Amino acid sequence: MPAPSPLDQIAERVERLLVRHEEVQRTSALLQAQVEMLTRERDALKSRLAAARARIDAVLERLPIEPSEDSSAP
Repeated sequence: MPAPSPLDQIAERVERLLVRHEEVQRTSALLQAQVEMLTRERDALKSRLAAARARIDAVLERLPIEPSEDSSAP
């Protein structure tokens, strides 16, 4: 069996590179989808945190202010 010609070797290498490129593109698309999902989740969590902070601030506003121990000393 004769050795493959340089042109055949180049064609085979190009085919392998094309297959690998397609795999990398698919992986990239999957990773991009995960990033988008995590970004939405992060934004939702930030929103929930802000709402919780607002509720806590509202509760703190309604608490009576107790005099400190220093101000009651003679």
